[in-house]
Amino acid sequence: MTEKEKMEQGRWYDANYDIDLVKQRMHSYDLCFEYNQLKPSDPRKKDVLNLILNASCEHIEVLSPVTFDYGKNTTFGENVFVNINCYFMDGAKITIGNNCFIGPSCGFYTANHPLDPDKRNQGFEQALPIKVKDNCWIGANVSIMPGVTIGENSVIAAGAVVTKDVPDNCLVAGVPAKIIKFIE
Repeated sequence: MTEKEKMEQGRWYDANYDIDLVKQRMHSYDLCFEYNQLKPSDPRKKDVLNLILNASCEHIEVLSPVTFDYGKNTTFGENVFVNINCYFMDGAKITIGNNCFIGPSCGFYTANHPLDPDKRNQGFEQALPIKVKDNCWIGANVSIMPGVTIGENSVIAAGAVVTKDVPDNCLVAGVPAKIIKFIE
């Protein structure tokens, strides 16, 4: 089994010594660099974003700078806004629903590393998917950890670190994020 297949199945894998995975990341980083160097008014921006994500991005706005590890593993619904300086560590799927707003400097981290230092030092990681359902608002400087699902209509307060699933219709805040209240 290849390291890419292990990654796609949520198994422990080595992302640093698999030539294909390294090439895919470098391709995405090169495209992100190109995207981030274009003026905001440059009509080529949408074309480059389409290449990064390997999808049509007609109804989303992604401000520069932005970084995707693979790009093709991240999907956006319609009417999505991504503010500046966001990072999508998309070894596993990152799915952003419709009508979502993502504040500046947010990170979506699908990679997990072993707690055992010997295994961690060998370069192992595990990628678990992240899902943000429709109508969510992710505040500035939010970190969303591997395997998390954020329920519909939920709001993640600025600076939160989301380590567990968030139910529909609630406000979460803090480190680690906890439910503050349900939204009526």
